Amino acid sequence: MKTRLGHSLRSLLALYAAIVMLLLNVVVSAFVLWGVRSQATTIHGHETSSRALFVLILLKRDRLGKTLPTNGLDGIQVLDPAGRPISSTPNLAGQPRQTDLVPRGNMASDVADEVCDLPAFPGSCKTVAGLVAYQPDGDYDILAFSPSVPWYVSPQTIVFQVCMTALLVALAYFGVFHIVARTLAPVSAITRRLADITASGGGAMRLPVPRHDDEIRDLAVTGNHMLERLEKARHQQELAMERQRRFATDASHDLRSPITAMRTQVEDALLHPEDTDWPETGREVLTSLDRLQAIVADLLTLTKLDAGAPSSREPVDLGELVAAETARPRAKQVITSLRPGVLVSGDPLQLVRLLTNLLDNAERHAERKILVTVRQQGGEAVLEVLDDGAGIAPEHREMVFQRFTRLDASRNRDAGGTGLGLPIAREIAQTHGGTLTIEDSDAGARFVLRLPALRER
Repeated sequence: MKTRLGHSLRSLLALYAAIVMLLLNVVVSAFVLWGVRSQATTIHGHETSSRALFVLILLKRDRLGKTLPTNGLDGIQVLDPAGRPISSTPNLAGQPRQTDLVPRGNMASDVADEVCDLPAFPGSCKTVAGLVAYQPDGDYDILAFSPSVPWYVSPQTIVFQVCMTALLVALAYFGVFHIVARTLAPVSAITRRLADITASGGGAMRLPVPRHDDEIRDLAVTGNHMLERLEKARHQQELAMERQRRFATDASHDLRSPITAMRTQVEDALLHPEDTDWPETGREVLTSLDRLQAIVADLLTLTKLDAGAPSSREPVDLGELVAAETARPRAKQVITSLRPGVLVSGDPLQLVRLLTNLLDNAERHAERKILVTVRQQGGEAVLEVLDDGAGIAPEHREMVFQRFTRLDASRNRDAGGTGLGLPIAREIAQTHGGTLTIEDSDAGARFVLRLPALRER
């Protein structure tokens, strides 16, 4: 990637720029050369006619002879009013009239013209300049011939144009090469940083952000946002994997405990079958099976909640739901303070499961009584379950919502819990758009459920 961006692309763009500059210079040079040659042809025509001016003077003074000096020209021919040659340079002696073209224009550019394949000069082009001598017996034409101006005007002109073209092409190539290199430098830096991130596995590395506010800066900023999200996703994935490892470890331990207990009970009974109280052994095995069944049922419930299984939604009067559940007899006294008309939208069965788990937890840890309160606070429906037990230290309040987590005091006091009741309760609260937390209280543990409230009836 570095080679392609750092070298090939800029070289290719520089080459394109050089080719475009070359074509442009060829076109411009052709027009310039055409203009320069036109000017040079006009100047050369004036020079040719000037060199033949002495013939006009000789004719006016009646001193014109049969033979004329060349005076630096390729030839001179004088024609009488009838168009017959009467005088010429030695190389045109005895030659017929070379051309019927006699420039007579009033413009400076019409003094001379270019004619090719003249009888005396076959296979070549000559600049023909014409002068007219007005005599009493008629008009005498004087034709002067000189080499025509080449298409390239002069070697110096071609060399100059070639040098200028080469200079401009070189400037275009190296200029574009340098500009593209500077433009792509941030891209190369981003590419190197991405390679480093790939090699190191990411971490907290970020892409360098250019100072200029352009598309490359937007690319770097967007890439950094992507890296941040990937880093957060990876962190969350690591946390999820760690939770899954702990969950698997704790689940295997909690599932293995009742199985081990049942195996031990059965093996002891089989060792001494005649001394075994089989009804008592059956009741102990059923107790272990009940615990095993409770753990499996809670695991299935958590699996459904984690998978986002659809549930029904309907208006539920939280006070009526609590009144119905607390009416059932419990080992500890349950005191309620319920405000009527506190409505939430939810699944009644799941909300009953949430309340039951909170009440079961409070019952295991309460000394004598449990206080349940339902009220509406602003736009929220609030359910509180408060026991008069030992309470939960602030540093352990989040820990109890982790799966298969039971504090040491809880394990010593009651081994009947599965360690999944409070995690299930929080999952149900979150699926209903609410929260379940442990808040401060004067005595005992105070669990507070907050759900979005509906309008009162």
